[in-house]
Amino acid sequence: SEKMQRRQSSKTPKQPLKVHHKNQTDLSAWRKRGTTDPEKSLQNHQSPNYQKDDNNQYSLEQALSYFEKVQDCVSLKKNSVLQKHLTTVESIGLQRGLPPEGFNVLLNVALSGKLADKVNTRLLKSLVPASVIPETSVVSSVSWLCVSKCSSNVQVLFLRWLITVFDFIDHKEKLHALYGFFFSFLQDEKMCPYACHLLYLLTRKESVKPFRIRRLLDLQAKMGMQSHLQALLSLYKLFRPDLVTINLPGKMKTFFKNSEGPWKAAINTVRQRNQENFPVSCPLFLGTAQPQSRKRKWNAQLIIPASSTNKNIFEKDREKNCVNLYSTNESFPVEQLQTFSRLLQNIHRLEFPSQMGSVLTNPLLLHYMNCIKDESIYLRLYYWMGQTLQEECTWCVADNSQYEEEFKDFLETIYKTECFLQEGFSSCEEFLYKSLPLWDGFCCQSQILRLVSWIPLSSFSEMNSQLYDPLAQLFFTSSLYFKCSVLESLKELLQNWLNWHLIHLDSESDSQVHSLNTTLSGLVNTVAELIHFVGRISTVALHLENNNTFLLYFILDFYETVCDMYLRYNLPLLIMPPAGVFYPALLSMDPVSLNQLCYIMYRYRTNLVAAKENELSKKKILQFKFSNKTYQEYNQYVIAMVGCLWTSSVFQKDIHPQGLRMDDELLKKTTVQEYKSSFNIVYHPAMMGYAALFLQQAWPDDTTFNFSLIKWNWYLEYLYAQGLKGLKVFIESSINRVSEAS
Repeated sequence: SEKMQRRQSSKTPKQPLKVHHKNQTDLSAWRKRGTTDPEKSLQNHQSPNYQKDDNNQYSLEQALSYFEKVQDCVSLKKNSVLQKHLTTVESIGLQRGLPPEGFNVLLNVALSGKLADKVNTRLLKSLVPASVIPETSVVSSVSWLCVSKCSSNVQVLFLRWLITVFDFIDHKEKLHALYGFFFSFLQDEKMCPYACHLLYLLTRKESVKPFRIRRLLDLQAKMGMQSHLQALLSLYKLFRPDLVTINLPGKMKTFFKNSEGPWKAAINTVRQRNQENFPVSCPLFLGTAQPQSRKRKWNAQLIIPASSTNKNIFEKDREKNCVNLYSTNESFPVEQLQTFSRLLQNIHRLEFPSQMGSVLTNPLLLHYMNCIKDESIYLRLYYWMGQTLQEECTWCVADNSQYEEEFKDFLETIYKTECFLQEGFSSCEEFLYKSLPLWDGFCCQSQILRLVSWIPLSSFSEMNSQLYDPLAQLFFTSSLYFKCSVLESLKELLQNWLNWHLIHLDSESDSQVHSLNTTLSGLVNTVAELIHFVGRISTVALHLENNNTFLLYFILDFYETVCDMYLRYNLPLLIMPPAGVFYPALLSMDPVSLNQLCYIMYRYRTNLVAAKENELSKKKILQFKFSNKTYQEYNQYVIAMVGCLWTSSVFQKDIHPQGLRMDDELLKKTTVQEYKSSFNIVYHPAMMGYAALFLQQAWPDDTTFNFSLIKWNWYLEYLYAQGLKGLKVFIESSINRVSEAS
């Protein structure tokens, strides 16, 4: 390792000192994987793997020395030494990752054009970091692109590599200084998509210049509506809407192709090896601890690295001795943001980290996102999140099944972030639409259904084909527990939409804050379709599950939200439950379900009366009015309930097309005595248990269970005392005699 350090210092004597990352300072530390404990070091010397590690270190040093000294173009087929050292770099790079000191040598030789394209390609594909990549190595390698020594294919591969390992680069400030150089690659049609991708990662507000906008518009006019150009223009428009005046797609799409192909498997292998050797716990959500990264790309982004402020080691040394760290015109370092008061003091000069994933676990940055509606932050976060979800999905990508637990943790972190911000991410919505048709309903079940509950408002046509259809297929073919979980998720989705409407009802800046720009008419239609969808699947599910009481509870719980939308959420919409839900609840053998139904019908009545009074008062012109069909359906249900529970006339007076009306001759064939009173509050299967207990308390000596002895006024008081509040409010509001007595 000393030889390696001497070689590098002799070549670049004026370079600034490298940032010394703990446990990764030289090849020796790379070999030992950060083992500094003497006892552990002794154990390593005694282990069989130590000799292998020592050989790997020596072989890598020999290979780097060879590639640094190579001068002339060497043929791969005729040179066994080149083949040997190339194989060494590939083997170590793809299995263990390369140490920071190796990138300068390998990048320089790969981009200098000294070797054949085949060799340069293999070298670039082996550049997998074990820890970090020095920024100086990247900047030095970029200089070779100025002299066009390497072929265009190698240049494209280098840009793809740079995009892939962007978050492993220890600093970014010098890379930002090369923004104009990377921008010049846009004129090359082959490199343009990858240059746009890299510029997207590097863009800051000060990067947006009028001449660059004009150049992008010229390219778009020449090449057509290319997704990568739209991505960069969208980001420019967010930073400078006064300069970019053209209309662009408002909804985030997948703008860039996946650039990680050659390196993804190797990065996962190195990540898994490091995790096995040094397992660390996942950072707690909203916690302040910053444990060592596990080196996997998206997992590494879940903490804020110390390099996020892009300061070199000398600047950090000066900061230790300064009280006033920065002037008011400069950005505030994220890693020094520890308290809410510090956030308030520096909110006007806070710069988000390059690693957008770190935002998910930092409550102060999430507070900032809530307070400062900066669309550029959301766009960067959506892009990163969309790419990560697409690449790490365990059932969409065959090689990712071994990382299911990590993917679960990632989805859970996204869900908690959505709860914190009280809004869903459009990138998650797109991920769900793409992955649900391939989902088995089992992998990451609770996490996926939680994300479903935060899907932003969309048009029904989009949700019907991409959400409702695949969800219904899983719903009908899965277990009872899964059905209940889906219903709970859809209830939370409805509540989130209604809360969004309530919060933004009087807001004048909805279109600026939310790209959906949902009108009240669109909201009403979308909510109505969700309720109709739940009604359809609930009817079928009750039939499939034999009117299961547990399932019925979740269905009625959904309609407890639906019945109060007008008064509680100020949404001019009420939809009655379908007959396939209402009648199984009315005839349920469980008193909880019957009590739930009574409360729901009471709240329907309260909302409908308020709507009718508002309509008749004509205090304001109503954009929406409830249809007569809604009132008619409610009245039919009330007639059935009163006839069932109170007047014992349900078989004669139920007028609903799917109701309980039957001829007396048919009822007599059932051989049930007193069939007319079979479902009143005394004889109803859900209430007979209460009736029997009431008889025991009122007439303890009577063993005949003569229900005709029950006085209904006393019995009602007994039922109310048992906690059947839903039954109480329904009877007192819907039955005239009891209501008048009250």
